[in-house]
Amino acid sequence: MSKQGYHHGNLRQALVSAALKLIEEKGPTGFTLSEAAKSAGVTPAAVYRHFAGREDLIAECARQGYLIFGDLLEHAWHEGKPSALAAFSSVGRAYLAFAKKYPGHYMAMFESGISPNRSPEISAVASKSSAAMERATRALMEHVPPEKRPPAAMVAAHIWAMSHGVVELYAREGNRSPFAPEDLLESGIGVYLRGLGLIPPG
Repeated sequence: MSKQGYHHGNLRQALVSAALKLIEEKGPTGFTLSEAAKSAGVTPAAVYRHFAGREDLIAECARQGYLIFGDLLEHAWHEGKPSALAAFSSVGRAYLAFAKKYPGHYMAMFESGISPNRSPEISAVASKSSAAMERATRALMEHVPPEKRPPAAMVAAHIWAMSHGVVELYAREGNRSPFAPEDLLESGIGVYLRGLGLIPPG
């Protein structure tokens, strides 16, 4: 798209798209604002009409990522259907699926140093994704006897950490494992849930 071909608002999204590609190729801190501008087909000065700097641009990539992520987790949860256990497992798999399908967004969210509390806008969409995970966990914990029931927030944090670890260690290109990342996550969640008595031994 030529510089003259941008309508109001399109340039901002074009810069985000350019940044996402650069993040995938070079990492969140491996590119300059000038490179993003060049990739979008505009001058570096034009970037400052929409973003205060590179960190502001990456923050917008993260905000959009959290928005997609939250929607994917909500879809995976599917209101707890067909069962709380099946829906919970789907939410865990959605984490891995998001990281593989949207690597630029994922890195902007979790590897750029951008805090979810950087702005009210980012905080709101980040909270939506964490709330989806915790809601799925609370529904599942209802099937654990009260005296053996850990806090839902803690279980959600454990599953989140497990999912993140599989992504970081085994879902990256070039990171090899004798097992598929999906199988690692599925079996890890299975072991965890068996420990809670939610899945029969075996």
